[in-house]
Parts: sequence; structure tokens; C-alpha cells
Amino acid sequence: MNDLAMDAPYRPAALNRAQQGLLGKPLDRYEAREKVSGAAPYAFEQAPENTAYLAVVQSSIGRGRVTGVDSTAAEAAPGVLAVIHGDPRMPTGEGNSRAMSAIGKDEVFHYGQGVAIVVAETQEAARAAARLVTVNYEETAGRFNAADVEIQQDHKLGFLPPVNRGDLDSALAAAEVVIDRTYTTPIHFPAALEPHATLAWWEGDKLTVRSSNQVIGAAKDTIATALGIDKDRVRVLAPYVGGGFGGKTGVGPEVIFAAIAAEKVGRPVKVALSRRQTAYMVHHRSPTTQRLRIGADREGRISAIGHESVAYQNDDSAFLEPVPFGTLPLYAGEARRFRTDLARIDLPATGAVRAPGEAIGTFAVECAMDELAEELGLDPIELRRRNEPARDPTTGKRFSTRRLLDCYEEGARRFGWDRRDATPGSRREGEWLIGMGMAAALRGNFTVNAEAEVILGDDGRATVRTDMTDIGTGTYTILAQTVGDMLGLPVEAIDVVIGDTDLPPSAGSGGSFGAGSACAAAALACEDVLAELGRRMNAAPEDMRLKDGIVTAGARTSPLVDLVRGSPIAARGKTSPGKESQATSQASHGAQFAEVAVNAVTGEVRVRRMLGVFDIGRVLNEKTAKNQIVGGMVWGLAYALSEDGVVDTRNGRFVNPDFGEYHVAVNADVPQIEAYFVEEIDDSANPVGAKGVGELGIAGSGAAIVNAIHNATGVRIYDMPVTLDKLLPHLPPV
Repeated sequence: MNDLAMDAPYRPAALNRAQQGLLGKPLDRYEAREKVSGAAPYAFEQAPENTAYLAVVQSSIGRGRVTGVDSTAAEAAPGVLAVIHGDPRMPTGEGNSRAMSAIGKDEVFHYGQGVAIVVAETQEAARAAARLVTVNYEETAGRFNAADVEIQQDHKLGFLPPVNRGDLDSALAAAEVVIDRTYTTPIHFPAALEPHATLAWWEGDKLTVRSSNQVIGAAKDTIATALGIDKDRVRVLAPYVGGGFGGKTGVGPEVIFAAIAAEKVGRPVKVALSRRQTAYMVHHRSPTTQRLRIGADREGRISAIGHESVAYQNDDSAFLEPVPFGTLPLYAGEARRFRTDLARIDLPATGAVRAPGEAIGTFAVECAMDELAEELGLDPIELRRRNEPARDPTTGKRFSTRRLLDCYEEGARRFGWDRRDATPGSRREGEWLIGMGMAAALRGNFTVNAEAEVILGDDGRATVRTDMTDIGTGTYTILAQTVGDMLGLPVEAIDVVIGDTDLPPSAGSGGSFGAGSACAAAALACEDVLAELGRRMNAAPEDMRLKDGIVTAGARTSPLVDLVRGSPIAARGKTSPGKESQATSQASHGAQFAEVAVNAVTGEVRVRRMLGVFDIGRVLNEKTAKNQIVGGMVWGLAYALSEDGVVDTRNGRFVNPDFGEYHVAVNADVPQIEAYFVEEIDDSANPVGAKGVGELGIAGSGAAIVNAIHNATGVRIYDMPVTLDKLLPHLPPV
């Protein structure tokens, strides 16, 4: 095995001379035909014969305990195979929180918690019988109103410890200009297109789970722990996942319910959560309150910056939203304070939703920077230029690569930023007020442990195998491109096998670390394949040229099939973070631009155009990378204008737990969006030089829209989203 810890910048030599010309190209998706034709099997599909269906009975109180369950009527209903409750293995919450370990309890932590399950011959019979189950409760007072709960500072949660450098309060007192603003962001749901679904079956004492899950290696361990069995008895399959956005990084209770039910009835069992169930049984993004303080001199040089927040989550949520994650390395300023306090509330579990920290933290810092620029009479881009640090201003580490200034410059040129009128409300078109806004984008970059196996077969085809998942991000395609460039093969000659825990363990999809880590492991495996090819070719690997299945060394050429015939070559690569990850500050960067029109009569906001320029290291596939960026920008638009999980503070119920009332952006909301890259391969990040892209697009896009609304109207909104009821009272007269 080629096992590389990133202790120094490293790039496989074969990538320097890659002759196949695949990496970076906007190739179509490897699995596109299967997806558009309906042949790609998702979690709820292609069930074995005799599969039964599961429905979940949910709690109808917000806090208390179950005192009894009457399942008599449900058990007598047509087609019902079993009603299960009280099994000590039944979880109360999802697998990213401590709630998954709070099993076997009768305690109700939140409204909509799963308290019993019904198994039947059909989905309709299961759902109908679930409504016949009577659950009795002892209800207790719940904490449903965020305004009433106690704030804890010494909580020890989260991967971002508080940062205190210098004397922030004194530096702010001495600053010539101070911005001190408080912003709020609401609950956000990770509403993926494919519902949370699972098919589970037992073969003897071994469990197979086909689930819609982003990180199946960790899922295997969680499932085994929840069921009290050895993890070698669990296999998880997820070859196709229809979106995740962080909501599928953990193991949902429906997975464990399906496994318990399949064991009980001796048949395969499958379940798919409805949209309303998803709101309660899948984690959401914490609502936050954020105070942002910036102190600067009259030239715009920042001397002090503080980003202090409160995140609200239930007693069993161990995840803490890392609100200031994107702010930490973004701007200069000697005095610095970053912290996220905790407030406990009796709602479903919170967890990592796309771009945890940056997606909502950028509203505060980037809107405050816009306000500071206006106070100083500076262009917002110029203010950012003056505060671009030479090193990470929080840790002092050198940046691996950082092209943020280039993103500003290229974005401003392409967007036509020089046509922006700095005076708010200056541009009108009849009833419409027109404005432009911008914001910086940042997403921290990580390398995690990942393994992949590459096999060069008798037929000259290569196969890459890893338990990595593809949640719509393009994993199949970029793995094929990486192996193709390393071995000189077209994509058509490469087989990609992923989404099975029987394969080499990889990163999984989450945190924007999957692509770089998994492709790096595949590239390292290819290095060993090339070494063996060199031995057979009697040539040093660096002297060989490989293209279209032909190996050339000096004046000699040989088809790959001739070198491999009768003796396939298999190699395994493994990559992991090392000293280089600790020595450098690594992130992807970007600049977001937006133009909006606000109706001065109705308060309606229409985003007319959006544009972003991004620094993501090596672009593995231009088409799939842009797809990810544009999707993030669309989500930022929805965060700015519509997404808002509303809680009934009397009982802890969500007022809008479905797409009818929880308003995600739809086609009519989304304008033409442009995304561009300034490419610089980052050899400190991983062996393929790619930095995270999946979550970068959402960072800053919403803030750019909010800043554009101010430029159009002169109105500042601090409570997201910016809905017309918040704008109307403050709009200038027509």
C-alpha cells in the first residue's frame, strides 16, 4: 500500500506529466445515463422479494415521557405484520447527536420523536395502522422559546475552542470607527431531493442496509453500536444518494427501526420518511444570534474584530454550529475574539448542514464589513483589500494557497462592479429599486483518512474501488478522471465501484473533504500500479508516457493489455493528514456578487443576477465543480430571502415542516448565475492539489444579496431572511 501522511507538499509525478488530459475538463457525469434513465438504484428501490413496509409513530408532545402504548387496533388492521415499541435498541434521535445513544428510554425529547413502529405488507397499510396506535404520555413543561432559555458559555462542545487574542474591548474603545451589530439566523432544514430512506435485511446474523447516507463507514459503526452487534456483521450500501447537504451524514432513527423490524418479521423491511417526518427525525441547522464588532481607523485598517454567537440546540445534541469558522482567517486585526455560546432548547437534534459555520456566519461578518465600508466612504472591495492578511491572522500560520484578491479583481471585472452607485437608493426603474452587493466567501479545507484500490485488468481496463459516496457531487466522474490521467486511459476504460462498506474505507461525502481525499488515495494507488508497469516495461516510471492505453518508453511502445495479460496489477493507496495540515492554514476562497431589484410598493425582492469567482485549488472537473458552486449560491439566495424554520413556542411543533410552507428557492427565484475559477494547484492540501468546493458556494452568497438590498433601498435588515414584511415599513416613497 502506498500510505502517505501529508507531512510536506506532495504531488504524484504522474500528474505532472498526465497525458490523457482528463483532469479539469468539463466531462459529463460518469453515471449520467443511469440516473436520467431511472436505472440507478436508490435506497428505497430494487427491494428483494417479500419486502415489508415500515411506518413510524411519532410523539405528539414536545417534552415528557411515554407511559403506555396501546397497539391493539393497529395489530388487528389488515396487512399488519408487527407493531414494535419498547425495544431497548430503539433510538430517540439521529446518529450525529448523543440522542442515538439515549436508547431504551421512555423519555420524549421533542415533538415528532419516533416512539413506535408499524410493519405491514404495503406502505399504505403501515401508515394507516400507525394512526391507530394510541400513545399515552406524562407531559412536562418544555423549553420551546429561544428567548427564554439560559445561555451557557463553559460548555466544552464543538471543534472550535474560543479565541481570545489581545484586549478586544480596549481596542474597540480606541478605534476611530466601530461597527457593533447583532444578526439572527433561523432554523434551516437540509431538504434533499431523495427522502431519507432505508432498506434492511438479515441473512443469518448479518445485516445489510441500503440507505441514503453520506458517510457509510461511520454509519456502519453507528448501526452496530445501536444494535449491540459486532460491526463486521453490518454492511452498508449507498451506491447512489440523491442529495444530502449534511442531513445524511449521521444515521437516522429510521435506519435502526428498519433493522429491528426486519429482524422481528424475518423479512426485508424498507421505510422512507415523509417531508414532515424529515423535519423532526433529521437534524437541522441551529438558529443563532450573532454579535459582530469591528474596530478600524479612518483608513479602514481593522484593529479589532469580535464574532460572538449563541447557538440553540436540544439536550442530546453534541454538535455545536461553528459560527465564526469562516471569520477566523478572513481579515486582519490584532485584537480578536471568537466564541459560540450554547442555549438548550427542546427541539429535534441539530447537526452539520451544508457549510456549517460559514453559511450563516458570513451574514454577520460580510454585512458588517459592508456597513463599515459605507461608514468610511470606501468601496467594499477596497476595504477588504486593505485588510487582506499575509498570514492567518488568528493562528499565524502561512496560507497554503490564497487567491482571494484575484477573486475580488476578476469578479469585479466580470460583474461590472464599477457601474455600482455607492449611494443607496440611487438607481430606479419605475417602482423597482436596483442595487448591487458583494461579499467574500471562505470554506476551510480538510484532508481526512481515505483509501482506494486500483486494479489494472487483463483487458486493459482499470477499476477503482472505495467506499466513498456520490451525493450528486460527481465522485464517480472525478475518480475516473484521476485514474485515467494517472494511467493514460480514457474514462470509457475505467470502472468506478463505490458506496459499499466492503470496499476500502474512504472519506465519505461531507465537509468538502471527500473529493480531494478520495482522489488522492486513488492517485497514490496508481503510483504503485505505474511502478509495476515500469518493472514490466523495464523502464523507470518517470520515463514512461501513457495515453489511450499505450505505454511508451524511449523508442519502445506496448499496449497496456500486453503488459498486464495474465497478471493483473492491483494496488492500494491511503492518504491522511500530517504535519503539513498542521503547519498551514488551508481554505477555499471566493468573491460573490449580486444585483437585486426591490419593489418599492410591495417590498418584493427579485435577484436579477449573481456571479462568483472562486479559488478551489486544482479544478478536478469544471462542470461538476461549477454545478456545486452554483447550487450553493442558489441556497445562499434562499437563506437570504425565504428559508425559515418556524417553531410554535407553545408546544415545540414546527409550523412549516414541508415544502408547501418552508420556502426553498425554485426556478422562478433563481436568475442567471455565473461561476468562474482562478486555479492554483495546492500541493499542501492533498496529493491531487484540490481544495473543497461543495460548500464554498453557499458562503457569502446570501450576504451579497443582503448587501445589494441595502444598496438598492438604504434599508439594513439584521434578522434573516429578508422578507417583505421586514422591508416594507422602511422603504423610501415611490
